[in-house]
Amino acid sequence: MAINTDKNSYTIIFATIMVVVVGSILAFLASGLRPNIKENERFEKQQNILYAMGVNENDESSVSFIPTDKVESEFNNYIKEQLVIEGDKVTKNDEAYLIDLKKQLAAKKKGEPFKLPLFIGDKEGKKFYIIPMYGKGLWDAIWGFIALDDTMTVQGVYFDHKGETPGLGANIKQRYFMDDFTGETILKGSKYAGIAVVKGNNDPLNNTKDDNEVDAMAGATITGNGVSAMIKESVNLYKGYLETIRVK
Repeated sequence: MAINTDKNSYTIIFATIMVVVVGSILAFLASGLRPNIKENERFEKQQNILYAMGVNENDESSVSFIPTDKVESEFNNYIKEQLVIEGDKVTKNDEAYLIDLKKQLAAKKKGEPFKLPLFIGDKEGKKFYIIPMYGKGLWDAIWGFIALDDTMTVQGVYFDHKGETPGLGANIKQRYFMDDFTGETILKGSKYAGIAVVKGNNDPLNNTKDDNEVDAMAGATITGNGVSAMIKESVNLYKGYLETIRVK
């Protein structure tokens, strides 16, 4: 008997079967690819941490990470210690970089125990203290890493985002913006002030490094405010530990 393909019931049944079949295929592929996805996420975190401390393959203007086939060995070479901070307790953990900061900050917000990862790197005999950061931009999450020395001077940063506007807020991950932070101090006197992204700070070349400010991006005020808040909140979370290593 011929099937009447013009009936609404046929269309509904056919669509349901296709949804089930396609959904099953996608679920199978996602399950099979999960180990690769996790490995790529791990490599990406290592690349970002190294980038913040100046270990990368940049040319004059581009952002270029250590390749994935080299990043694990370079990470182990440059990152000498990984710490986990829980209140006043500081412990070593060789997989601290895998801690999901977003989940830890959510636990903190609920008043639950939380962990903060911190990384100590060494490059050409100089120590770097690399802090992970997480915040909110205009449309969605922003995150990154900030590398400090023991005077609380920024040695480098890396920023990324989930959904900021291309050509505007998305420029937080461009060299011209990130490079401005290098040399800035997060201290104002003895207070942990962070670094603010400011419109009209009268220092477009960022020659002044003790004002806790960098020049804002055109058309991206809310994203810039999110970066400012993220840095300030993050360094204050780590203030207790930073006070133990800060040169006074």
